[in-house]
Amino acid sequence: MDPTREPAPGPARPPGRLARPLVWLLTRSTDLVVRLAGGDPGAVREEITAERVRALVAENTQIADEERALIGEVFAAGERPLREVLVPRTEVEFLDAALPLEEAARTVAASPHSRFPVYRDSHDDVIGFVHIRDLLVPGDRRGGPVGDLVRPVKFLPASQRVLPVLSEMRREGVHLAVVLDEYGGTAGIVTLEDLVEELIGDIRDEYDVQDAQARRLHGGVVEVDGLLNLDDFAAETGIRLPAGPYETVAGHIMAVLGRVPAEGDRVWIAGWRLVVARMDGRRVARVRVTPPEASPNTPIRGGVPTEGGPAGPPAGDAAPDGA
Repeated sequence: MDPTREPAPGPARPPGRLARPLVWLLTRSTDLVVRLAGGDPGAVREEITAERVRALVAENTQIADEERALIGEVFAAGERPLREVLVPRTEVEFLDAALPLEEAARTVAASPHSRFPVYRDSHDDVIGFVHIRDLLVPGDRRGGPVGDLVRPVKFLPASQRVLPVLSEMRREGVHLAVVLDEYGGTAGIVTLEDLVEELIGDIRDEYDVQDAQARRLHGGVVEVDGLLNLDDFAAETGIRLPAGPYETVAGHIMAVLGRVPAEGDRVWIAGWRLVVARMDGRRVARVRVTPPEASPNTPIRGGVPTEGGPAGPPAGDAAPDGA
């Protein structure tokens, strides 16, 4: 689901309601394992930790396999760092603090988003956020800049993990947070709904556009989202891309090319061809992955860039070993 999307028509769907299935699951899971251990779940509800729940699950054989798997999946998803689940800054709609309110209102009118980070000078200098309702002020009050209406925004390091952040945001009533990289720059954003979806699955509404992360085409070809992370890319294609200063297949292509890709650009990895099928501005939106015509069991190696080249990688190009 899109990070700040909020349907205009129909009844409101507050994040608290979205989190209820997750809260129910964690509560029931905790009660279950505490009872099995002979304790009183009501007495320890505020004290029990995730580590204690894991230990109780591991120690008790009375928990059904299905329940054990469900608890494990929730905790596994909750262990992911924010850098793996955030909406990258290239996908975020920012508003300049100096932008006049009237112009900002026109800018967001056609947007499906409801919350917009506000910055000064650069996207690394976020000073807060505005809700779309803040911009819908009477005409005689539209003379000021967006910066006059900013609300405080929460900042989180990219290394923090999903489950603790979800609990923290729910406790504080925070709906949107800016995620910072190790240098203090803006890596992207997360929303309460994003984090809930990480744990209980995608939540879609009538404003969400279905664009599958991976689509199987004829001849063994797979088309994937450029923002697919390396682990998910390997799961979808069987290709393990080498580690590098990137976390997505689009980042790998950009690193190999050494520039912003263009539609039709391609890189090779042990005979597999990765073609930039569609760009969205400066972002790689879709990548088409074509299997080699021969030697399908060739070990996967680092990419070799070609631009408009032949059907196979150029002779003499050496590819570094992949991870």
